[in-house]
Amino acid sequence: MSVSTQSASLLDLARLYLRHRQLTWEMIKRDVTDRYAGQIFGSGWAIGHPLILMAIYTFVFTFIFSSRMGSKTDFPLDYTTYLLSGLIPWMSFQEAMNKGTTAILVNANLVKQVVFPLEILPIKGIFSSLLTQIVATLFLMIYVTIKFHFLPWTYSLLPVLILFQFFAMSGVCYILAVVGSYFRDLKDIVMVFSTVCLYAIPVFYLPNWVPGWFKPIFYLNPFSYMVWCFQDACYFGRFEHPYAWPVFFILSFTTLYFGNRIFRSLKTYLGSIL
Repeated sequence: MSVSTQSASLLDLARLYLRHRQLTWEMIKRDVTDRYAGQIFGSGWAIGHPLILMAIYTFVFTFIFSSRMGSKTDFPLDYTTYLLSGLIPWMSFQEAMNKGTTAILVNANLVKQVVFPLEILPIKGIFSSLLTQIVATLFLMIYVTIKFHFLPWTYSLLPVLILFQFFAMSGVCYILAVVGSYFRDLKDIVMVFSTVCLYAIPVFYLPNWVPGWFKPIFYLNPFSYMVWCFQDACYFGRFEHPYAWPVFFILSFTTLYFGNRIFRSLKTYLGSIL
């Protein structure tokens, strides 16, 4: 796989989004509004739900659990900030994967329309997941500012991290969407995988808190590198895991490239199986 070939493929995908940007935007809005259709507060839950969830996490780990990372180690902030800095992006990624497994199946009527750009379907659910993440991250920023009276400069790196997270989510969802159309059990497998994977990434604990035999699992798990980058930006306020950044960026581009290729090679057969 040459760099020029990879770049050309990703540029074609970017041109497709640009050409159908109005349709993509309408699909994204519909994904958000349909999710809360018929409810009293409607789309307000898109903001209210992550805020309530973050408030619960903050209350539980700040007032109920007395453990503080800062009292045990030479780290700058508290355990609540450490937990949320890694948990927020993972929850967004997990939600996107769950939506990705059924992105084609729930839109079977659109798949059979020859002129419809199928590449939009796995993507539209990612934006609603990122909206939740952005709201939760704003809550974290307010929490850190109020409690510690400053905000690390590394928070300015979040737009770059979220962009590369979007690349990775897109590639994964492309694969899950097309494979999930052939293998309907995939959605349940992904749900179980997401639950297990939560404990195989450094979200609830630091790598040096676990036995030595378990540590290689962190480094073999590609999601760990994403979590470490967000923890560097939101918790440590420095490049505590400098190796994680290039690994995360390379994995994101590679995942998007292969996910797009797999989707394009199999999408022509989707109409016959739905």
